[in-house]
Amino acid sequence: MIIAVDGPSGAGKSTVARILAKKLGFLYIDTGAMYRALTLKALENNVPINDRLRIFKLAEGARIDLHNNADGSLSVVLDGRDVSLDIRKPKITQVVSDLAKIKEVRQVLVKLQRELGAKGDCVLDGRDIGTVVFPDAQKKFFIDASPEERVNRRFKELRGLGQDVSEDDVAKDLANRDKIDSTRKASPLRKAEDAIYIDTTKLSIEQVVGKMMGHIS
Repeated sequence: MIIAVDGPSGAGKSTVARILAKKLGFLYIDTGAMYRALTLKALENNVPINDRLRIFKLAEGARIDLHNNADGSLSVVLDGRDVSLDIRKPKITQVVSDLAKIKEVRQVLVKLQRELGAKGDCVLDGRDIGTVVFPDAQKKFFIDASPEERVNRRFKELRGLGQDVSEDDVAKDLANRDKIDSTRKASPLRKAEDAIYIDTTKLSIEQVVGKMMGHIS
């Protein structure tokens, strides 16, 4: 079974998708982490994010692996190196949406995502899983929350990682990413027609996962 979990930044989709996968014993695939890993590779190689050809070549040559750990966490390995923490830094967050809108890059990573998903039961989260990557997924969810709640959650998450950011910085970043993700020509963020919409604004993580489990079992 393939379960698609889509939604905007800060809505909590990665958290609930990871927990859902662990409960079901499924493989968890964080597609956003793959774009972040490629963004890190571009920055480390001083390749401008707007240089479509060079970014595309980086994507073709990059080795990006995702490993589910026993505690439910996810390890992201780029070219044999664990970059799980590095890809969450502000410098990555600020430009990852610009890289992710490059059509040729999405084609490379979507192919990899489909190969990973073909290995067996899995839960994938992202922005185009139910619409592009796996349009025939057996279950689709669209996880959302109010803008204020999304900012609050992302702010707490980043501060928890030791990042010195303000709520205003987070609000501006999310607004910018929303605009890029929803207006890009290649696989824009949108709810699949057959996706189950869940507004998580006033729900706990456990309540959201419970709702999702109710639709699966």
